[in-house]
Amino acid sequence: MTRTFYRTLVATVAVCLLAFSSLGHARAIDESPSALAMTTDALLLRPVLLATTIVGSAVYLVSLPFSALGGNAGEAGEVLVVGPAKATFVRCLGCSRTGRKPDTVEQASN
Repeated sequence: MTRTFYRTLVATVAVCLLAFSSLGHARAIDESPSALAMTTDALLLRPVLLATTIVGSAVYLVSLPFSALGGNAGEAGEVLVVGPAKATFVRCLGCSRTGRKPDTVEQASN
């Protein structure tokens, strides 16, 4: 039973890491998500991304000695921790791309 659970957990982690590794690029976005997209994001996707961030952090800590010896500890941290964290905490609610909405700056004419 624990072996089946362990295999399922490893497969889930691998799928999450492959699926969410490219979402870590913060850029200004211009989207207007619907209420359904915001609700789905808040109730389903953000908890999964948070779990991916936690699991990625654990995988990073386990692989840190090996990636440090290989010289790519920074890249491993970017992909396993920072990317999922940005997708979880920086992306606007309901948006499909990672980034922040640009602030509107109005300048007064003199």
